[in-house]
Amino acid sequence: MAEEGFKRKLTAILSADAVEYSRLMGENEEATVRTLNTYREVFTALIQQHNGKVLDATGDNLLAEFVSVVDAVQCAVAVQKEIKARNDELPENRRMQFRIGINLGDVIQEEGRIYGDGVNIAARLEGLAEPGGICISKTAFDHIESKLPYGYDYLGDQTVKNISKPVGAYRVLMDPRVTVSGKSINIKFPIKRRRSVIVGAVVFLTIVIAVVIWQFNNSRVSTQQRSDDQKAVSISEKSSIAVMPFKNMSGDLEQEFISDGISETIISVLSRMPNLSVVARNSTFFYKDKSVKVTQIGRELGAEFVLEGSFLKSGEQVRINAHLIDAQKGHHMWSETYDRQWTDFLIILDEITLAVARSLTAEIGMTFPYDTATAESTDNVEAWLILQKAHVHFKRFTRKDNAMAILLSKRAIEIDPNYSTAYAYLALNFLYAVRYRWATSPKKSMAQAKETTLKAIELDSSNPVAYTTLGDIQLLQKNYVDAQVAFKKALDSSPSSALTHWYWARYLLFSGQPEEALPTVKASMRLNPHYTWHYPIVSGRIFYHTGRYEEALTEFEKVYELSSKGKGSEYLSNVYLAMTYSKLDRDKEAQYHIEKALEYNPLFNLEARRRASLFKNKEDTDREIDALRKAGAPEQPPPH
Repeated sequence: MAEEGFKRKLTAILSADAVEYSRLMGENEEATVRTLNTYREVFTALIQQHNGKVLDATGDNLLAEFVSVVDAVQCAVAVQKEIKARNDELPENRRMQFRIGINLGDVIQEEGRIYGDGVNIAARLEGLAEPGGICISKTAFDHIESKLPYGYDYLGDQTVKNISKPVGAYRVLMDPRVTVSGKSINIKFPIKRRRSVIVGAVVFLTIVIAVVIWQFNNSRVSTQQRSDDQKAVSISEKSSIAVMPFKNMSGDLEQEFISDGISETIISVLSRMPNLSVVARNSTFFYKDKSVKVTQIGRELGAEFVLEGSFLKSGEQVRINAHLIDAQKGHHMWSETYDRQWTDFLIILDEITLAVARSLTAEIGMTFPYDTATAESTDNVEAWLILQKAHVHFKRFTRKDNAMAILLSKRAIEIDPNYSTAYAYLALNFLYAVRYRWATSPKKSMAQAKETTLKAIELDSSNPVAYTTLGDIQLLQKNYVDAQVAFKKALDSSPSSALTHWYWARYLLFSGQPEEALPTVKASMRLNPHYTWHYPIVSGRIFYHTGRYEEALTEFEKVYELSSKGKGSEYLSNVYLAMTYSKLDRDKEAQYHIEKALEYNPLFNLEARRRASLFKNKEDTDREIDALRKAGAPEQPPPH
């Protein structure tokens, strides 16, 4: 009978022990302690990533527990692969290996510690494991046999110390294999070089993730063709995934743009999947370098699944670690660590992607046409890397960085003249140079923007960045029919992108369809919960032009709050607040915000505002101008 204060529970136990620890200490105590501490940090980090908890780490032993035995085994595999990779960098006589044993059993818990046969069996299984290996009990095997892409060698019933009954034991084979009738069969994956760098290489991974998620929830998504507005409304009905920023494990901030680029590329590819909602980069990167539980991230972002990982490039070696997690339960659906030569990066990523696809599709019992998936890409690593550097400058929104982004995008195109994405971002940078008045010749820059975006579309007729840029160019030139065509193609090409929904909502607003724009802008904000100030500006103007002024005020107050934190335009937030207060007949507040707007932009005047208006219908422009006039906005610019 359990004593008072104790409680029993079923848990997955991981027990680890260093091999030849005494010899290593005898040869060099300081070096051994340093290595042990480093590897203990590896254990701790990976155990936490896999939703486990370290209970004891005395000397060269470690004890941890997991809610899920799937998490425990995936963690053990990740640990052994990580330690092997680190050992490869050490002299052979200084390498420290670990044996790991895993059991699923009943234990007694008292004040953060666990006791009982469940723990003892894990420790005995550890002794049966090979150096660098993993041994699991039959009870653990029964729970993971068809859930993980590993093979298993049955070791038979083992008689172990202080356990009355023999324990069934299995050796875990860490390469992707299948176990058939007790025999483990290696799966050989074909290596095929395609036109791919990170985009092409991750496309299979991202498509399969989308397929996995869709399979789990396909009953919730209609198979009928939806209208554009129905597509926007249906965002909340779809399964959703958040791709978190991959961690840069090198310690070299100069490589940060590579790990960021991996996440951004996966988001871009997944956003093309019609049956999946993909949380926007801006929202997932909100959590960068923050220690937040996956379940909390899923809850805050409205994501059912989370993909997270890490990237390390050291010299000519590259290591990528990735985990697909059920954000509601906190369980790992898939996890793997890859170590390769950087020179073979493209071929190896193809091999990895095929292995991932096969392991995932095997898990859910379906087939997948691995060789038919394609995505716009480049086969030149250098071109991709240079374009990622261009992205870094693009996001800083300064004249100097805009010029550098243009220069780097051109350089990427010089390396690969068929690189559609590079053309699309070059066009976007030309357009921004015009919009933010950085261009020395706006007319020339606008012509260059149009020319390069058409080239991007010629190279890839489904490039969403190119279509949103083209749509924006047409809108600025008040070619509303051509703008509509471009924005629709962007939405069709990337139906799960927050940005394509935002662009479409903005077009509907300016073309005189605010009621139709409302569900679309709401969808864009659901896909990007940590949105930038551009989102509530559009939603606020939509509410304003549908006569819902209180709701418009709420949205513009969000812009004002973001702007006060340096994350928006203080000038525009005051303009829109003045406009809305004026409609609500709150004249003092309207006048106050006009005065504040003039402080931020002394040249603000109604004549310039009317000239710059993008509204198709004059009455929509008048609705804003008349309210601003009532609030006290000047008609003309101040005299020089």
